[in-house]
Amino acid sequence: MSNVTLEAAEEIIAAVHHRAQALGKAVSVAVVDAGGFVVAIRRPDGARPLTPDIARAKAYTAAVMQRPGPMLKKWQESQPVFFAQLSQLPGAALPIMAAEGSVTIKKDGEIIGGLGIAGGTADEDQQLADDVLASLGYELEFAAWGVAGKPAGPGKD
Repeated sequence: MSNVTLEAAEEIIAAVHHRAQALGKAVSVAVVDAGGFVVAIRRPDGARPLTPDIARAKAYTAAVMQRPGPMLKKWQESQPVFFAQLSQLPGAALPIMAAEGSVTIKKDGEIIGGLGIAGGTADEDQQLADDVLASLGYELEFAAWGVAGKPAGPGKD
């Protein structure tokens, strides 16, 4: 299993911060490896104090659940009790946050980490994540659980 490197994490974070600045937003960004362990977290000047923790939980969720937040939200809505219990599991290092701005990092068909962004609106966090990962050559297609056929795109079943 490959993992996102520190160099790649720093490239992703720099690209997110550059795009967020153009929107006039100060967002915190976290990148974790495939196991959910932190590779890098950055909170720029002006970002709210809690945003690094939110970004880390989003990145962790995307990595260990192996799906982006928008896909997980639909599952969470259909099984809220199951999702509430996930964060209580003995091996859960962080809460499971099925939210926008939570994207699985996938390269050459392999999940190598998770990206979490916090500080903008839900839509802004998600758009930043999708745009940056796509621009850097990462994959944004993930198959829905239990469904044969064509993989779902971001935010789809």
